[in-house]
Amino acid sequence: MTAHIAFFNNKGGVGKTSLVYHCAFMFAEQGLHVLAVDIDPQSNLTTMALDESRLEELWSDDKHPLTLYGALAPLFDGTGDVNPAHIEPLSNRLGLLVGDLALSRIEDDLSTEWSRCLAGGERAFRVTTAFWRVIDEAAKRHQADVVLLDVGPNLGAINRSALVASSHVVMPVAPDLFSLQGLKNLGPTLRTWRDTWAMARSKAPIPLGAMPQGEMCPVGYVLMQHAERLGRPTKAYAKWQTRLPVAYRKSVLGDQSSSSHNDEDQVHRIKHYRSLMPMAMEARKPMFSLTNADGAIGAHQSNVQQCHDDFLALITAIAARTGTKEAT
Repeated sequence: MTAHIAFFNNKGGVGKTSLVYHCAFMFAEQGLHVLAVDIDPQSNLTTMALDESRLEELWSDDKHPLTLYGALAPLFDGTGDVNPAHIEPLSNRLGLLVGDLALSRIEDDLSTEWSRCLAGGERAFRVTTAFWRVIDEAAKRHQADVVLLDVGPNLGAINRSALVASSHVVMPVAPDLFSLQGLKNLGPTLRTWRDTWAMARSKAPIPLGAMPQGEMCPVGYVLMQHAERLGRPTKAYAKWQTRLPVAYRKSVLGDQSSSSHNDEDQVHRIKHYRSLMPMAMEARKPMFSLTNADGAIGAHQSNVQQCHDDFLALITAIAARTGTKEAT
């Protein structure tokens, strides 16, 4: 069964979208068919992946039929149900469900219908599972081995429905106080969403057919933009970094007895490749794919290789923890 992996943190600015973008390309480079899904109304993943001329084509009118919103619109407009979504090709194996600012229009409807699922309302289930049904159909059509979901940094109704569509959750975090506090909000919220959906699913009308399980299984956390000197974290980050393992286990996994400072829940660490990101944005490609022609010369090339090694290790760990098909 294809893993639907959401990258989620209610703290913004930790590099979540860049993480999804690079993991998607790395999975594809390793031979997997990948579907990336931009569920954040800010559409940062889409703007990172596509140039301005293509964005103008996709967002040229009010209906935006080739975006994720366009696939959902008939249901939320009251004119029908969801449509098959356009899959924008980013490489031979990598496709994108295009983001759209218009997704913000459906937030109120998603919020209203969530509680009505517990009463067994048919439209409530159609609305709440809309993301999953569009994504699942697109994943089958794309023959995806893995689906990666980029969601916004909040605990709103759009993200709740996106997490219902997810089998697994990866949490990017930064070594700072805000990330530590964010875990205290995020963990209990995920458990509440998971438990509420489990209760609601038993009341779903049978004619609706397959439903997302909404497992939202925690995969672990990815330490983003960490700074090291001679292989050790700098003093500014070390204090918070040492607290993350316990905070994650207590807040996200609900293990209140945990006092261990081991990092078994840390999937991997990703450095802040400051010198490479501007080049990657200009070239419209991942940092680990930069060449001399893109300006990655001299010392930059060693950083490109290290970046490649980091993301290969990351997706290998994610694949192992989610049961994703092994790279070929």
